[in-house]
Amino acid sequence: MALRVLVVGGGLMGAAAAWRLSARGHRVTVLERFGPGHNRGSSSGTSRIFRLAYPEPSYTQLALRALPLWQRLEEESGQSVLTLTGAVDHGSPETVDVLARVLAGAGRSVQRLSPGEVSDRWPGLRADTTAMYHPDAGRLHADDAVSALLKAAAQRGAEVRHGVCVTGIRHSGRTGEGVTVVTDTEDALTADAVVVAVGGWAPAFLPALVTGLPPMRVTQEQPVHFPAPDALDWPSFIHHPGAGFDQPGGVYGLGSVDGVKVGLHGVGKVVDPDHRDRTPDPAAIEWLRAYADAWLPGVAGTEPTPLTCLYTTTPDEDFVIDRQGPVTVLAGFSGHGFKFGPAIGDLAADLVEGRPGTARFALARATPGH
Repeated sequence: MALRVLVVGGGLMGAAAAWRLSARGHRVTVLERFGPGHNRGSSSGTSRIFRLAYPEPSYTQLALRALPLWQRLEEESGQSVLTLTGAVDHGSPETVDVLARVLAGAGRSVQRLSPGEVSDRWPGLRADTTAMYHPDAGRLHADDAVSALLKAAAQRGAEVRHGVCVTGIRHSGRTGEGVTVVTDTEDALTADAVVVAVGGWAPAFLPALVTGLPPMRVTQEQPVHFPAPDALDWPSFIHHPGAGFDQPGGVYGLGSVDGVKVGLHGVGKVVDPDHRDRTPDPAAIEWLRAYADAWLPGVAGTEPTPLTCLYTTTPDEDFVIDRQGPVTVLAGFSGHGFKFGPAIGDLAADLVEGRPGTARFALARATPGH
């Protein structure tokens, strides 16, 4: 039975949910507060890493589910969004060993490399202690991915409304009794179900709608782009701490049309997404410049261009993908959710249709410190 579904939030996750719901024949309307291609949330920019390598096998399986969907999206939209360059993980031997075992267990190709072999193959990159290369990885163009998802959803009948701010959602809490969404621009909208995917606005918006929400930190992160004429030839890479390098969370990087993007994972200051100061952090930029001098000979000595992005992070860095009554929640993607976008859209569609969710992503799950 076709359902009437409202999707609140037109960033990556809302757009992915709209595409997968509309592909199943549901009547979908996307309500996005800001204009097309805005940079206020977590879905903008030119680059995100796509990779299969995770220490937790369920994330590798989710990425494997996403890969053919990204490719199908390219076919449906006529837009290129995914480039498979391969990826290099290096650093702690224990970490690299776990990643290699998980990939091998999933039947995916893995090459173990010495630091010298990495330098021979990618002169711009210096590896720490031990490394592996997996070809089923690369980069996604973030802005193009969101626009392609919305385009593909619209081609399947979804309506996309920009400039519509949702001010409230009312429901009885019982499945089957529908939902009313109140906006700042028109009369209240009614539907069978609603998907809420509001990124950094989730901690303020969701507690009135669902119970069991884990605490979430919204931070402004400070990656940079280093100029490099061969940026699009670089593999994606992650430098894991624990060998010759001890930065918590490690460092990630990838090529993009704007240069080689390099950043720290989840160390930014807590912000209000409506009032954040996008002024570059000189200390973070200097740290990344020094890191490049030590570990990235391909961009050493160049002047980086800073950018900012939002993380919305749960205590365990696991996502929130769950349903209560007619409300499906997509939140807490903790700086590593983008690669899974269309697969998460599928999970959202499953929830809307009444299928059970994944315990790892449930509301009211046990999280560290709780």
